[in-house]
Amino acid sequence: MNDTPEKPTAAEKAPAKRTTAKAPAKKTAAKKTTAKKAPATKATTKATAKAAAKKTTAKAAAKKAPAKKAAARKPESRTAVVRRARRINRELAELYPYAHPELDFTNSFELLVATVLSAQTTDMRVNQTTPRLFAVAPTPEDMAALPPEELEELIRPTGFFRAKTKSLIGLSTALRDRFGGEVPGRLEDLVTLPGVGRKTANVVLGNAFGVPGITVDTHFGRLARRFGWTTQEDADKVEADVAAIFPKSEWTMLSHRVVFHGRRVCHSRKPACGACPIAPLCPSYGEGETDPEKARKLLKYELGGQPGQRLKPPADYPGQPAPPMAPPAAAS
Repeated sequence: MNDTPEKPTAAEKAPAKRTTAKAPAKKTAAKKTTAKKAPATKATTKATAKAAAKKTTAKAAAKKAPAKKAAARKPESRTAVVRRARRINRELAELYPYAHPELDFTNSFELLVATVLSAQTTDMRVNQTTPRLFAVAPTPEDMAALPPEELEELIRPTGFFRAKTKSLIGLSTALRDRFGGEVPGRLEDLVTLPGVGRKTANVVLGNAFGVPGITVDTHFGRLARRFGWTTQEDADKVEADVAAIFPKSEWTMLSHRVVFHGRRVCHSRKPACGACPIAPLCPSYGEGETDPEKARKLLKYELGGQPGQRLKPPADYPGQPAPPMAPPAAAS
């Protein structure tokens, strides 16, 4: 092997060099594939990965474009925020002239109990549950005297029934012992009752006593932030910020209108932006579906042709009443 003449070897190598040098100029597909076959697999994989990453980044940037535009928007003056907020309230009043509390009740005690039960469940489920409950315990005295196990079974469909049973027996006992069996009409008294916070107290005051109050539930808080009325997450701070924008006389009805809109149009995960009548006033437009046809399919309750939440809605409610709870299936 080592005794091969040097000259022939050099002669043989020379053409090879020329071929190698000319290969890129000819751009022959076959030679390129053969010459770069082994390293091309890794290079191609890396190139493909980089290209895919660029596409993903571009798509993400495109999706985030509205957010960037919103961030680049000049901050509103306090006067502009107040004017836009009050205009939204007027638009909502025209959209929901029938806005109302969506819990069935005939007196302040029933409303108080229903509001406590509404935590972590729908108003419809509460309304389907309370007829049996109030048939057994229509007064604070009756409810305070119920055995906990019996009360738990009566309110079981609303969920978290053990904690709610404790609250209902506690507040009923307090009403019986401290308030003569009557629901007090003052915020400072209501919040001393077990299971009753500012939200529940404001619901009762606004709808049973005619005392203005802002009800900050999950829907109200979400929309207040989307509308730019507040940046707060804490319910009490949200209430304070919104109360500073609107006259006191509007607080109760404002709460109903905003909650109505949150349940029907401006949903948590996918707002129906393309079907929202107040979209031109909303700084968060574009967070949800903007296509009008697709957005209309997201509408709920009476706006979507579905039953409402009350079994006994007000006479001016344009939708269908909620159905009563289906009787339990018979044991086989």
